[in-house]
Amino acid sequence: MDAERIHAFLDHTLERTHFDSLGTRYEGKVRDTYRQGEDLVLITTDRISSFDHILKQTIPFKGQILNQTAAFFFEATKDLVPNHVKQVPDPNVTVATACDPLPIEFVMRGYLAGQAWRLYDAGNREISGQPFPDGLRQNSRLPEPVLTPATKAEEGHDENISRDEAIERGLIDAETFDTCAEYARTLYDRGAEMAAERDLILVDTKYEFGRTSDGSIVLIDEVHTPDCSRYFYADGYEERLEANEPQRQLSKEFVRDWLRDNGFTGQPGQTMPDLPDELRVRVTERYVELYEQLTATTFEPDLHTDPVERIREALSIA
Repeated sequence: MDAERIHAFLDHTLERTHFDSLGTRYEGKVRDTYRQGEDLVLITTDRISSFDHILKQTIPFKGQILNQTAAFFFEATKDLVPNHVKQVPDPNVTVATACDPLPIEFVMRGYLAGQAWRLYDAGNREISGQPFPDGLRQNSRLPEPVLTPATKAEEGHDENISRDEAIERGLIDAETFDTCAEYARTLYDRGAEMAAERDLILVDTKYEFGRTSDGSIVLIDEVHTPDCSRYFYADGYEERLEANEPQRQLSKEFVRDWLRDNGFTGQPGQTMPDLPDELRVRVTERYVELYEQLTATTFEPDLHTDPVERIREALSIA
C-alpha cells in the first residue's frame, strides 16, 4: 500500500461513531462498544493511544488493520482458549458475546523491553511479584516467559500488580486468576510460535478476559495485534543485542519514541504534540507491514470515503 494512497485518506478516517439504535455506547481508547442484550458490537476506530492517552490525530486504516489482525488471531487460537467473537460483518466491526471484563490485564513478557526494561534499569528486580535475575540487558531474552499482571485504568497509567495483591484487593478470585494466567501462557506460546514462523519475535503482549452470562471465561478485546503486542525482527536480533543497538521493531513503540522526543510521556502538565501527516502515514505503513508479515496475506483496504456510512449499511442501521 503506497504512501500516496494513505495520504489521500488522512481526512477520511474513522474517529468515532454514534449509533444510538445499537444500544448503550462505551468509548474506550480505540474502540466504540455498543451493548445489545447478549451481544456486543465492537467498532475499532482509527484512534491511536500512547502513554495511556488518546492522541489528537487518527491513523488511516488503522482500525481496519487492527480488527482484521485480531480476527485472524482469534481464529488461530480458538482451539486453545474460547473467545468472544461471533462474526466480523465489516472491516472495522466485530460482533461478540457480551461479557463482564475482568479488571486485570495479563501481560506476558518473553524479553526485557519497554516498561519492564525501564523498571529493571532503575534497579527493580521484581515486577508484579515476579523476580528478575541480575545481569540482563535491554531486549535480552528472559530465562522463561514471565506473567506481569496489571490493573486496567479507566484514565492514566495501568498499575503493575501481583497475583496476591489482586486477590487481596478483591479484584479477582484465585481460581479465576489462575485460569486466566494459564490461558495467557498458552496463548503467548502459540503467538511466539506463529511469529517465529514469520521471522518475527513476540517480545511481549497483553491479554484481556471476560466472564459470560453462564460463567465461562473467554478471551476478549484483541489478541497479538500491534496495539497490544511488541514484535522484533528475528533477523539481526542477536547481532544488535551484542552491539547494544536498538532492535528493529514492528510495533507502535516508535510512536512512543517520537512522543518522548517531543516532550510528551503522559505526565501531568505536559502538552500533547500534534502528529504530523508524514508520521501518520508512516504509522499506517508500519501497521500494514505488521499485518502482512504476521498473516502472510496482502492487506486490502476498504476505500469507502465515509466509513461511518459503510458501517451503517453493514449493520443495517436505519
